[in-house]
Amino acid sequence: MMRRLLPAMLLLTALTGCGEEAVGADGKLSVVTAFYPLQFVSERVGGDVVSVSTLTKPGAEPHDVELTARQVGEVSDAGLIVYLGGFQPAVDAAVKQNGGDRAFDATSAVEMINAEEADAHEEEHGEEEHAGTDPHVWLDPTRLATVADKLAERLGKADPAHAADFTARAAKLRAELTALDGEFTAGLTTCARRELVTSHTAFGYLADRYELTQIGITGIDPETEPSPQRLADVATEAKEHGTTTIFFETLVSPKVAETIAKEVGAQTAVLDPIEGLTDGSADYFSVMRANLAALKLGLECS
Repeated sequence: MMRRLLPAMLLLTALTGCGEEAVGADGKLSVVTAFYPLQFVSERVGGDVVSVSTLTKPGAEPHDVELTARQVGEVSDAGLIVYLGGFQPAVDAAVKQNGGDRAFDATSAVEMINAEEADAHEEEHGEEEHAGTDPHVWLDPTRLATVADKLAERLGKADPAHAADFTARAAKLRAELTALDGEFTAGLTTCARRELVTSHTAFGYLADRYELTQIGITGIDPETEPSPQRLADVATEAKEHGTTTIFFETLVSPKVAETIAKEVGAQTAVLDPIEGLTDGSADYFSVMRANLAALKLGLECS
């Protein structure tokens, strides 16, 4: 019996390689990502030697995603799980139960902003809206570059044979993100106003990086309904600053932004937090550049 088991045990050891990392039938490391920005980075850094999937369908609002039994199985079988701790409770639970040491938490790669610091007027929100950190770290290209660097290290441990390739791809991505950062810095240097009124407090990292002041109508959770007092306070702030554009995002209703815009005589425009894509031809870079164009127009930057 032992003679029969030995070849199977050797095959299992060869397939698992470095610990528990899983290789699919195509010979590629299986990487399961929580939502689009992490999928984007994993595809760019992993290249053609990894197989990347995502737990959040395109066009779905990721904050409250629920996982199917099949998706939980994908987490359990993955060679590497790339997620952002505290952003998606269902994903956190699946990783805790099934991830083991095969999980890479992007929050471990960079310094995170406290959710209460993401909004210039956080004291006017209820405390329940500001638990933990602001998860939208990918909206700062420099922080996303650091996430990519750390992911390359983790992929290299899972697949040592391609470690140098992962490092090289991360370096290339960093160069592109650095160039994007330069575009934002140049584009937002001289603006008529620096107050960014948004329907959802998702742009704290962008505001922090480019010296803007975010005024969110709702909190970190886009589904939170603002109180009448909060609506009145934001309208007052917008009038005081001469705000001409109220920004809303793609995956939630624009009604709240439209209410404030009507009150202050402003227009509305899309500012995408890139939590998920609705256009199959778009990617992180194209959406970020569309955001820059919207900001330059809305803030009247020269």
